[in-house]
Amino acid sequence: MKHHRTALQGILLSAFILAGCASPGHNYPVSTPTYPVPVQTYPASAPAYGSSYGTIESIQLLQGGGSDGVGAGAVIGGVVGGLLGNQVGGGNGKKAATVAGVVGGAMIGHQMERNAQVRNAYQVGVRMDNGSYRTVTQDSVADLSVGARVRLENDRAYRY
Repeated sequence: MKHHRTALQGILLSAFILAGCASPGHNYPVSTPTYPVPVQTYPASAPAYGSSYGTIESIQLLQGGGSDGVGAGAVIGGVVGGLLGNQVGGGNGKKAATVAGVVGGAMIGHQMERNAQVRNAYQVGVRMDNGSYRTVTQDSVADLSVGARVRLENDRAYRY
């Protein structure tokens, strides 16, 4: 079995080498196999892939919210505040400064984390040129307004 595989590999290698030596000036007949062409059966109302066009009918602000739990911001803030507070004073003053640093750092870290989590989003309703209605949610509506013509691409509205 091993001998047959080695012989087959040698034949294939020889064929590849001879094919590389063929002169480019000769036109050899090439037969190309034919395959059935696949038929796409999408519903007629489906939007075209990529982009579609329409008019904005509504824009709604969706309020983002931050969490009320204690997260990494409070923990990191407390640790940093405690380390900084521990550098101040000596004796009981040092302990008080460390505690104040932990509490203050935790409060500041928590507030910073909440501010970072508050994200507003906009829900944009678009009446498409084919009569359908689509809604996209995006983080800004810079130059968009009700009545504006837009192109929807990758679930985002762009004025054109």
